[in-house]
Amino acid sequence: MKSWWDLGEWSGQHGDTLALYQITCPFCMERGNFSVAFDAEKKKPNGSKVLHFSTLQCGSCAGYVMALWSATSSHSNMHDYRVLPWPQRIDKAPEEWPPDVGRYWLQAHRSLRDENWDAAAVMARSSLQISLREQGATGNNLKQEIDDLGNKGLIPPVMRDWSHEVRELGNDSAHPTPGQAATSPRDAKDIVQFTHYLFEYLYTIPHRIAGYRARRSGGAT
Repeated sequence: MKSWWDLGEWSGQHGDTLALYQITCPFCMERGNFSVAFDAEKKKPNGSKVLHFSTLQCGSCAGYVMALWSATSSHSNMHDYRVLPWPQRIDKAPEEWPPDVGRYWLQAHRSLRDENWDAAAVMARSSLQISLREQGATGNNLKQEIDDLGNKGLIPPVMRDWSHEVRELGNDSAHPTPGQAATSPRDAKDIVQFTHYLFEYLYTIPHRIAGYRARRSGGAT
């Protein structure tokens, strides 16, 4: 996105009005309980594009957030938004990810938040393995499953190598030995972040491409 005027043009959410039901309050963490307290608009010069500057009030804690949002200028029934401030705690995985993948990934993030580094490594490994199996990987163990998807070209070499790093670190925590060093905070954070990149590649990007193709096939320009 090169300009804020591009917001909602290439990717986003279904519908041409702000998806209040998706927004989480950064103060009380309740989701979807907002009303619009104030809205201002700015129309693009010599065009139909409109940017909305909406102040939202949480119905639970009465906190406020500011949402910048815009519907696409075509007729593809899509919009996108940015919210400030945003929650510092992750409470849900992206909706386009398979539920099983999102469940383990979310547990990995919760382990990071609680500084349970070994548990974060194990959950990252679990989220990796369930995602590979969801993609049709075969093998007798995670190593073979990673190599299977890599050999099929479903994950690029750099992600194949990183997946093995996640596997090895997760194995250390899942199958510990006496006197073994604890998982370092930095390693735990790095591999959980990697799983996010991998799932964006496997699920988010294809989801956005499908949305783009649907928009194009619908005759939008």
